[in-house]
Amino acid sequence: MKRDELANIIFQNISNQKENLKNKFLNHSDEIGFFYLDDLLPEEIALKVYKCFPSLVDTVKRNSIRELKYTAFQMDKYDSILEEITYAFQDMKLVKLIADICDISEVYADENLYAGGLSLMEKGNFLNPHLDNSHDKDRNRWRVLNLLYYVTPGWELDFGGNLEVWPKGLKKNQITIESKFNRLVVMATHQNSWHSVSKVQVDKVRCCVSNYYFSDKPLLKSDTFHVTTFRGRPKEKIKDLILRVDNTLRQGLRVLFKKGVRENPHQYKK
Repeated sequence: MKRDELANIIFQNISNQKENLKNKFLNHSDEIGFFYLDDLLPEEIALKVYKCFPSLVDTVKRNSIRELKYTAFQMDKYDSILEEITYAFQDMKLVKLIADICDISEVYADENLYAGGLSLMEKGNFLNPHLDNSHDKDRNRWRVLNLLYYVTPGWELDFGGNLEVWPKGLKKNQITIESKFNRLVVMATHQNSWHSVSKVQVDKVRCCVSNYYFSDKPLLKSDTFHVTTFRGRPKEKIKDLILRVDNTLRQGLRVLFKKGVRENPHQYKK
């Protein structure tokens, strides 16, 4: 299927639940706005997307104290349906619909897939609590929404690899959103939107299609520029200290070099 066909299906399904989704997002918007919608696509299409995900050896491994996962963003290397579904979320009418649900104006998709694309996590993989980079690759627009579409069939809560949001900060309990098959999650990103992914506990690969939306204005008036900022979990005291130092060093470099010391390779080079 082509991206416009996929976008039309997604648009219709979201439109049918628009008011419900809007209420869900706005109920959390004073902290971290989010909503999720299940059965986003017909099951056979969602399964097709999953089956076409690349093997781990054909992806980029990200392994550090901050995270352990695999990413894929050079979309022309993979089955075409993966590029089509990724860019279906960038269809203009769909962008406007989701922006309206989240009560955000001047929202833009990111054709460069800066930090977006495909995400894969196997047993032992994790993503520590973090704030997403505040801007796009050229530091012209503010990152405002994170879209995550999960496609691994049969995924269960106990498998781990689930999205966690920390609306009260890292000293309070998180909200866990299961990485359920055929589920779309939309989450606000700003300087208080701490989120993470729990460690995968099973010998399966959790697959996700990821997009970010940007705007000319930040979500919060208090938002300031920041690099992707990681923290330790509440019990990871030493790790948290190391990550705080790491954040300070990387932030300092970006103050000196607006676009970074080197170009971030995580973008689709067409």
